[in-house]
Amino acid sequence: MKRLVKPSVVKGTVQAPASKSVAQRAIALASMANGQSTIYNAGTSDDCLAAIEVSKRLGASINGDGKKLIINGNLAAPTQELNCGESGLGIRMFSAIASTFQVEVTLTGEGTLVNRPMDMVIDGLQQLGVTCIMNKGKLPITVQGPIRGGTARIDGSQSSQALTGLLIAAPLAISKVTIHVENLTSRPYVDLTLAMMKDFGITIQHLPNDTFVIPAGQQYVARDYNVEGDWSGAAFLLVAGAIAGEVKVTNLNSRSLQADRVIFDALLQAGAFLSIRDDSIFVKKANLKAFDFDARNCPDLFPPLVALAASCNGQSRILGVNRLKVKESDRATTLQQEFAKLGVTIDIDGDTMIVEGGQIRSGTTHSHGDHRIAMACAVAALNAEKVVEIEGAEAVNKSYPAFFDDLLHIQVEKLL
Repeated sequence: MKRLVKPSVVKGTVQAPASKSVAQRAIALASMANGQSTIYNAGTSDDCLAAIEVSKRLGASINGDGKKLIINGNLAAPTQELNCGESGLGIRMFSAIASTFQVEVTLTGEGTLVNRPMDMVIDGLQQLGVTCIMNKGKLPITVQGPIRGGTARIDGSQSSQALTGLLIAAPLAISKVTIHVENLTSRPYVDLTLAMMKDFGITIQHLPNDTFVIPAGQQYVARDYNVEGDWSGAAFLLVAGAIAGEVKVTNLNSRSLQADRVIFDALLQAGAFLSIRDDSIFVKKANLKAFDFDARNCPDLFPPLVALAASCNGQSRILGVNRLKVKESDRATTLQQEFAKLGVTIDIDGDTMIVEGGQIRSGTTHSHGDHRIAMACAVAALNAEKVVEIEGAEAVNKSYPAFFDDLLHIQVEKLL
């Protein structure tokens, strides 16, 4: 699908989409709990829908829609393979959950996920007694439990999602699980996992040096849970306001544990005007200047940060390039390629991305099947000389199906 985005002034109010990171965790935890849970505002992203289908195959009864899901947890060994769609979190989380069964369970995926390396998924599971088979380091994955318990040492430098899977499954292990993590990145996402597990009745000790101790014999407890707004998706809307007018984004928890909440730090550094409330953020355009930002703990912010930097005066520097290779695309390379089509120069110096701000040209870009690339190109187009075309724009369905509708809603003055 192709979308055209015209250079525009933006003004208005938009509700942030549901956080797919929170929604996927909530669906999985409720499916593991005894009793009935109600999950509010889970949304309709592709990743969320995939989590629902996988949970159903794992025995949960799930009814409702994106506004209200009724989940009756009842884990059972699946008789069919589990398709996690394109969700990196989903494949890492459900591989661990499937490892609690004493039968073989095969997990697969679609799109860009089938080409992403999966070694990190099975490393910790094997150390805890799970049998794992992969296809040359990629999907499909076949696991056979149970998780016996014991000690695992894992590398957390590339992603925290494998750790999230281990933490969620560990309470169902035969004996106590201890996980030692080296070089832990994306720490806020781990904090989010721990907080949500606590909400669903699980106790975990988080010791110094990133050691996690999970007692065996625990049971998830059903509860009602409200999925908060997504800072990852809202970041694009906030950048749109900063570079092209003014926007108020509602349904955002300013004290959220989501890693991408720090987008407002980058906006402040760039000189945008911000007003922060408990449940909303207002941002207004100002004279934007280049900024330096450490995105190692929030690599999903790279695309909106590049869109912001492209409209700033001077060279902006974003740290954390090494975190971008195992996303939906090789995002460092993809950002370079697609923004070059818009006349924006991006250089890579080790772990740092350097973005030269200035005039954004019109052009035809491609998402590479990456939802965040599509949104970044669309936001940058607001400041382009002429219309920007985005091919593969349907990629936004992975996390933010209503993105283009919401963007159109706040475009109030067409400059062409």
